[in-house]
Amino acid sequence: MQLSLIIPFFNEEKQIPCTLEACVPILEGTGQSWEIIAIDDGSNDSSWQELMKAAAKDKRIRVFRFSRNFGKEAAICAGLDLAVGKAVILMDGDLQHPPQYIPQMVELWTQGYEVVEGKKSTRGKESLFSKLNAGLFYGSFRKLSGYDLTNASDFKLLDRKVVEAWRELPEQSTFFRALSLWLGFKRASFAFEVAERESGQSKWKTSGLFRLSIDAITGFSARPLYLISLVGIVLFIIFFVLAIQTLVNYFLGKAASGFTTVILLQLLIGSSVLISLGLIGVYIGRIFTEIKDRPRYIISDAVNMIKPADPNCCSGSIVVEEKCMV
Repeated sequence: MQLSLIIPFFNEEKQIPCTLEACVPILEGTGQSWEIIAIDDGSNDSSWQELMKAAAKDKRIRVFRFSRNFGKEAAICAGLDLAVGKAVILMDGDLQHPPQYIPQMVELWTQGYEVVEGKKSTRGKESLFSKLNAGLFYGSFRKLSGYDLTNASDFKLLDRKVVEAWRELPEQSTFFRALSLWLGFKRASFAFEVAERESGQSKWKTSGLFRLSIDAITGFSARPLYLISLVGIVLFIIFFVLAIQTLVNYFLGKAASGFTTVILLQLLIGSSVLISLGLIGVYIGRIFTEIKDRPRYIISDAVNMIKPADPNCCSGSIVVEEKCMV
C-alpha cells in the first residue's frame, strides 16, 4: 500500500458522501495504491451509517467508530496507528483542506521530502474574532515554545518513517500540529486557500479551542511557570517603592491612613496568588492525565479492518471490535 488518507469526522452525515466522492477520483489519479481511513469521532447523527455504506461499496475505504467523542487529536492518533501506507495524508472531513492538492503532495514526497505540509495562504471566511484569537494563540505559542505555527494546518503528508517516529511518542495528550514539527525530518510546504464548507458548520466551540490552546502551550513549554517568579519580582519592586514612600511620609509627618492602597495591594496579591496556583494546577493536571496512562481512544466498531503485522500498531488504544486490543 502506497497511500493512506486519514479523514476524521464528527457529526458530518451530509458532508461524508461529498468528501469521499471528491477524494476517491483524486487518489485514483495518483496512480498509487491507496486506502481511506475514516474515523467517526463518536458522532450522534447518522455519520456512522454513511461511513458503513461507503465501506460496503469499496473495501479500500476502512471506517472506524469511537466509543464516544474523544476529539480530533485522538482521531488523528487513531488514523496514524491504523494506516499501512508508505505515505500517510491527513485532511479535514469538511473539504476545507482541498483534496486537489494531494497529487502535489505525493509528487513532493516522491522527490524525497518526508513531511509535506499545507500552509494557509488565507484563513477563509473566518470572523474577525476568530482571526484575532488565532493570531494571539500563534504569537503566544511562538514566544513560549520557540515553534512558529503561523498559518500551519493539519493538512499534511507524512512518510512512513515519520509515522513510526510518531508512534514512539508516549504522551497521551497530543497536539499534532506542533508535534509533527518537533519531529523534524526533511520538510517541504505548499500554500493553499481554505475552502468554504459545502454543508454544515464548524463543530469547534470557543471552550474547546481554549482547552486546546492551553494543552498546546503547557505541553510544549514550562515558561508560564517561570512567569510566577517574574510576577513575584514585580510585586517585590512595587512593595519596595511603596515602603520607601510610606517611610518618607511618616518622617515628614504626612502619613495617610492608606486604606485604598492597602485594599488595592490585597487585591493585587490575592489575584496574583490565585492565578499562580491555577497555572501550577494546569501543569499538575497534565501530569495526572499522563500517569494514568489511559488509552488515547477506544474503537467500538470497524469495517474493512486490516489485521496489523505489528502487534504494537494500536499502542495507546483499545480496539474493541476485531480483537485488536492493547
